[in-house]
Order: sequence, then C-alpha cells, then structure tokens
Amino acid sequence: MGLHRVVSLLLPPQSTFELACAAEVFGVNRPGLPARYTFEVCAEHPGPLPTQAGYDMTVPHGLSALERAQTVIVPGWQRRADAAPPAVVDAIRQAHRRGARIVAICSAAFLLAQAGLLSGRRATTHWRMAGELAARHPEIQVEPDVLYVDLGDVATSAGTAAGVDLCLHLVREDQGAAYAAQVARHMVMPPHREGGQLQYATPPAPDRAPDTLAPLLDWAVERLHQSLTVDDLASRAAVSTRTLARRFAEQLGTSPGHWLLGQRVMAARALLEETDLPVEAIAARTGLSSAANLRRRFQSLVHTTPAAYRRSFRPRTGGVNRP
Repeated sequence: MGLHRVVSLLLPPQSTFELACAAEVFGVNRPGLPARYTFEVCAEHPGPLPTQAGYDMTVPHGLSALERAQTVIVPGWQRRADAAPPAVVDAIRQAHRRGARIVAICSAAFLLAQAGLLSGRRATTHWRMAGELAARHPEIQVEPDVLYVDLGDVATSAGTAAGVDLCLHLVREDQGAAYAAQVARHMVMPPHREGGQLQYATPPAPDRAPDTLAPLLDWAVERLHQSLTVDDLASRAAVSTRTLARRFAEQLGTSPGHWLLGQRVMAARALLEETDLPVEAIAARTGLSSAANLRRRFQSLVHTTPAAYRRSFRPRTGGVNRP
C-alpha cells in the first residue's frame, strides 16, 4: 500500500504551534523508522500567509490539495467568530463526503461545526472555548474536559499539546501501537495519554511541591506482567491510595486504576502486532489474567477484538489500514 497522504489546511493568521503539532508527527522522516505518511499544507489562496508569530509563511497549494488527501488537519482557526470562507467550508465538506478523515486541533472545531460535520455528535476544544462552542452550536455534545474525541471520520482535540496527543493517537489507529511508540520516542514524548484524560491538572497547594510520578510509572510499566494493583502502586510510592489518586489526578488527569489498565492494553496491542503469541499468553504477559478478560478490556478501550486487531496490523507491508 502507498503512503497515507495528510494535508493541513491553513487559515490566516495561522497558529504556528498547532501546525507544528501536525507537522512533527506526520511530516518528519526519522532515521530508522519507515515513512508511512506524506505531509503538505494548503490554503484558500496559495502564497504568503500571515501567522500569529508575526511572520508570513509561503503556502504552495490551494484547496485542490484536499481532493487527494486521506486525512485533512485544520490546525486551529483564530477567526472563529467570523463566518468561514464558503470555499473552505465547501472543500472540507467535499473531502469528508469522499471519505477523508477530518481532524480539528483546538479552535478548528468551530470550523468543523460551521461545516456541519459535528451536528448531533461529540466534540471537544480548548477548555477556555468549550462554553462558547456549546452556546453557538447547541446541536453539538461538547465535552469540555477531555484531551480529544475521535469519531473515526472526524476528530477534535483540546488546545496546545493535546494536538500532539491526538495526532499520535491517529498514528496508533493507522499504524499500530508499536509504530506510534517509536514516533513518540523520537519526539521524546511522555507516556501515551488516552483521549478521555482531563485537559488540565488540578494545581497543587501553594505550600506543597509536586512529587513527580515518573519513577513510579517507569517502575510499573516494567512490571505489567505482574498482578499489580493500586495498593501496590501506593505502597511503592510510600503514600496512601487516596494521596496516590490525588497525584494521578493532578499530574495525569486520570485515576491510577485507569492508567494501569491503559498501559496493560497498550502492551497487549504491541504484542498482537509484533508476535504470534496466543491471546492467553499475551494476557499473562500483560497482567490481564485471562484471554476472556483481555478480550473484554480490549473491546472496551480499543473497540475491536484482539483477533481483528492482529489481522489489521500483523501482516503489514507499509501503509495504513484506513482508506
């Protein structure tokens, strides 16, 4: 299969960070890692395009580039109070109708809303804009706290670094957990964050310095084959389970139990991709105790069966499992 074509639609004044999120994940060729994507940018009017950073960037392609995109990414939209350019809205709708995946980072959810792609559906945006999105588009089920929402054909993310989380999630869906983990390692990214995690952490009390969870997380990931529990994590950290839960909420926006389950399922995904081990053996290696439990947890978090997942990613020769 050929490379998956990603086209980023830019809108003036373009946010450089949101664009960089997409470009870093999909547009960088990394040593020792096979290329699976092509990346290009387009705008309604090719040529110089102003950015929020005070400089112009040259955009080589017009909206016709969206006609050959398999994934369209809109990295923010600063003029969300205005009516979107009709030609842009029409191009996005046409790309969606022919099967392209449409992705909005941060404020770009407002553009997808104007295009009608979010009506009657779930979506998110930066927490600061979530109320505005819900008020202007009551037909959308706005989820103000989550990092991202992936509906398959349409995906939206919260602000700033959540765009990276969403892009890596899409790579994981396209190419599998092992490939996405390699991309993340090249980017020196922290552990994978599920879309349902909170956008922001609870600030610690002013008189208490935050205790980083990183050593505990590393310790746990190396022992997923063991029957670790939340009590075990708390014991290792030398804190109560209540204190541990508070620290996870503050630093990761999730609970210790949910994080641990996510890591087990992530490890199972990698083993399904990279080995021929039976499901029973994978369940044992990832601490999920039994094949039945693995199947149940896998269905809940990945929305498919281990067997179907393995068929999608084991016989890969490059490319993606998405049209």
